[in-house]
Amino acid sequence: MIDLFKHAARKGLFLFDPETAHGMSIAALKSGLVPACAAPLDKRLRQTVAGLEFANPIGMAAGYDKNAEVPDALLKIGFGFTEIGTVTPKPQSGNPRPRIFRLVEDEGVINRLGFNNEGHDAAFARLSSVRGNGIIGVNIGANKDSDDRVDDYVRGIRRFYSLARYFTANISSPNTPGLRDLQARESLSALLSAVLAARDEEAEKSGRKIPVFLKVAPDLTEEGIDDIAAEALSHALDGLIVSNTTLSRDGLKDQRQAKEQGGLSGKPLFEKSTAVLAKMRKRVGPDLPIIGVGGVSSAETALEKIKAGADLVQLYSCMVYEGPGLAGDIVRGLSRLMDREKAASIRDLRDSRTDYWAGRNV
Repeated sequence: MIDLFKHAARKGLFLFDPETAHGMSIAALKSGLVPACAAPLDKRLRQTVAGLEFANPIGMAAGYDKNAEVPDALLKIGFGFTEIGTVTPKPQSGNPRPRIFRLVEDEGVINRLGFNNEGHDAAFARLSSVRGNGIIGVNIGANKDSDDRVDDYVRGIRRFYSLARYFTANISSPNTPGLRDLQARESLSALLSAVLAARDEEAEKSGRKIPVFLKVAPDLTEEGIDDIAAEALSHALDGLIVSNTTLSRDGLKDQRQAKEQGGLSGKPLFEKSTAVLAKMRKRVGPDLPIIGVGGVSSAETALEKIKAGADLVQLYSCMVYEGPGLAGDIVRGLSRLMDREKAASIRDLRDSRTDYWAGRNV
């Protein structure tokens, strides 16, 4: 599947600008042009994380299916879970085009989309029509012009509580001015208090307690990692997602595209995001779930995230280069790696290289 994509479909898609190509891929999934290709079930890859049963640890990160158009189709091509959004209370168009840039030599992507999405109501209507019991998370954010950003996150919890299997509060996009300020300790404490209070109120009404994750940036100082870890633990957060895109441009081959503003993702993000993941695991201890994101392009890189401290792994940008069969190929590759490692469960491999990655300065 990957070789076919690389030699034919990718060449065709790359004739179009990245945002148009992205829309074409969504349309292909909607129409069924991308054939279902369920990953084989391997009990060694099954896990219970934050109270949810995952058939495999590979998820689609937020940003691909912003408006909940194809969550069911993604679950049919090998993903163990998927995350829609980021979705904001009101629709917003995001930043002016062009706003996505391929760094082909680096197999990276820079985007400055700015939470472009159709808003709560449109995503809710689409999610309401999804049939099946797959794990679909809802990534919630704040409108750029909001007078009360914390309230926007609370509104997301309340609006999607009947549909989400888990929530992600995204405070780490670099493309909404001031959003990353919510990672500062005092602001983060206020946000988590409000969001988790809303979740607990909805849980009491519904009898279902939906996990809440927090998505953080890779561009954190050691003090910033300390602060986020402390607040996550003190508020009994259900988990962390490490990490979003980076503002760093270190080591890129494509210096022309590197000058574009926005967050960098794809292969260049792997080492930085994995090091921050390991540092966070060291701070929060063994029990808090962490989803690792950034530069996952193969079974080997997915497993390295897990060895660094991740329970689950998400990808998105590397699929631009590897094609729609990437998730299924990674799951099959993980089974082969489990054979090589002689591991009874993928959980047995978690944290085996945390010290190595936590010691990296990248």
